[in-house]
Amino acid sequence: MLYQVFVFFVSSWLKFADAFAKRAKAAQLLRMKRTATAVWNGSLKEGTGALSAPGGALNATPYSFGSRFASGAGTNPEELIAAAHAGCFAMALSAALGEAGFKPDRLECTAEVSLDNVPPKGWTVTASHLVLTAKIPDIAAGKFDEIAAQAKANCPISRLLNATITLAAKLA
Repeated sequence: MLYQVFVFFVSSWLKFADAFAKRAKAAQLLRMKRTATAVWNGSLKEGTGALSAPGGALNATPYSFGSRFASGAGTNPEELIAAAHAGCFAMALSAALGEAGFKPDRLECTAEVSLDNVPPKGWTVTASHLVLTAKIPDIAAGKFDEIAAQAKANCPISRLLNATITLAAKLA
């Protein structure tokens, strides 16, 4: 009898541990973390920096005061935000179109991020304007506008930005 209780206890505990492990693994699948590293050397105007990310898109990519506030070589944070917003929106729109039964042939999105000096706060990202050209077979203009607006509102980068986000979308 004691043996049966022991077997029952161990069996129950193993089932619990297995369920807990599966739940923990599922929770990890629902959370993503991405990283990037900035290294800055020197003063603001004369210094230089490099941006890197494990995915390989940024590999000691240079940035500087000139690339941010003038037309110097290299990238800048606002350009990277624009790329992130355009890419995220295009994926969100593709997903929303798929849920509505449409398959896009091509979605081309450009994001224009505005960096303005807003007293007394100082330099602030104030807006991101998305410009989209889409080729989607068999979609009505009204349905396209509805789905594009939904994707703009629900794109994770749109939700991240504390800025006005506008969209100019057209079917090709």
